[in-house]
Amino acid sequence: MTIAADDMDFTVFLIFDHPPLDVFDAVADPTKLSAHFTMGGASGDMQDGATVSWEFADFPGAFDVHVIEAVPSERIIFDWPHPSGKGANRVTFTFAEISPGRTQVEVTETGWQPTPADLQSAYGNVMGWSYMLATMRTWLDHGIASRPGMFR
Repeated sequence: MTIAADDMDFTVFLIFDHPPLDVFDAVADPTKLSAHFTMGGASGDMQDGATVSWEFADFPGAFDVHVIEAVPSERIIFDWPHPSGKGANRVTFTFAEISPGRTQVEVTETGWQPTPADLQSAYGNVMGWSYMLATMRTWLDHGIASRPGMFR
């Protein structure tokens, strides 16, 4: 069996008891994103064409995030560095109101190559985006930042 690169794409999701704009802002606003996810800081609003920086307190170094598209309450599409340091992966957040005040957020990441190293990195990012959504929900629901100490 041969595995193609697009076979390595993945999507994770979570449902929030908040309207789409509130959940969108928890990703797009650097102050809010730093409160529950990046923890080491985030610079700049995620808007069309922007390059922002994300830093994680539990992983060394900042990551440049190149925003392709940001449509409030609907989607954020960005490219960020591939773990190999060569090229970039594309990440798409979609925000869909499934009933009044409830939003399903999906995170899709593409750009993986069918190699053992990329398979391991993709598994790690599946875990990372799943945790990101869970910690964002905890922060939106209760104002608690649960990420500190989660990884190191």
